[in-house]
Amino acid sequence: MRVITQQKLGGPEVLTIVDAPAPQPLPTEVLVRVKAIGLNPLEARLRAGEFPLLGKPPFTLGWDISGVVDEAPQTWRLRPGDEVFGMPLFPRAANAYAEIVSAPALHLVRKPASLSHVEASALPVVGLTAWQGLVDLGGVTEGDRVLVHGGGGGVGHVAIQIAKALGAHVIATASGSKREFVEGFGADEVIDYTAVDFAEAVRDIDLVLDTIGGDTVERSLGVLRPGGHLVTAVAEEDSELAAKFEAAGMRFSGIAVDPDPVALRGLVELVEQGRLRVHVQETFPFERVADAHRLLDGGHLQGKLVLTV
Repeated sequence: MRVITQQKLGGPEVLTIVDAPAPQPLPTEVLVRVKAIGLNPLEARLRAGEFPLLGKPPFTLGWDISGVVDEAPQTWRLRPGDEVFGMPLFPRAANAYAEIVSAPALHLVRKPASLSHVEASALPVVGLTAWQGLVDLGGVTEGDRVLVHGGGGGVGHVAIQIAKALGAHVIATASGSKREFVEGFGADEVIDYTAVDFAEAVRDIDLVLDTIGGDTVERSLGVLRPGGHLVTAVAEEDSELAAKFEAAGMRFSGIAVDPDPVALRGLVELVEQGRLRVHVQETFPFERVADAHRLLDGGHLQGKLVLTV
């Protein structure tokens, strides 16, 4: 079995394909023959050594997978031949940059027929982050005014669609070059952050979903209605910011995505209803993972990048 492993940190960053024994499933786990792997900015940060979530290298990156169940020895949930996708084990290592992945059956769902494996592999991390931020933490309901920072990114373009499905009025920030892209996913208003200060352009927001971080989070305080809520997927551990929001009578929540079969099924339902799609900017064959990471490092992507196996 081929896997992609990180070999160096702190010096030249090398991603190498190596041969390794196929994993053996634990009870309630299945073996998935991977067809596609979704890439996320977090993986580039881990590769660069920004924080030791997976310990010291060598390690194998990746969580987003779509593929076909190869073995399901001790679970009734899935059977060999089932097409599945999911985000197993996060934040533990899932070793998803591989041809075969061992994953808890509970962390996978059957792939909708309307999604290709490439599209399905692009959805779990961004979809679960958006769902957990908007539905579980945010409690967005019909008529709410929602501001999505980074509407053209992976989480952002999915969050716009989920918020619209919940009945919200959605405002998104994005660069002017992404306006048409973001509007295509249903945003009611798009603010070009390169030309307009969002903090001056909007008011009375019920919920802000932040995927940018930095001073964007603090400046969002002024756009919230009294008692409004900011959910951030970037600055979740900033206790000083949390205290500032709470002192102003606002709610502040950080989201660190979890495997969630209920939310995954919710995403599948929206896909099947034609209310949710995921945009893949570019696909790369498994052997070109280094090229994919170079593009990932550059940022400013539209949607997701995917490896095909």
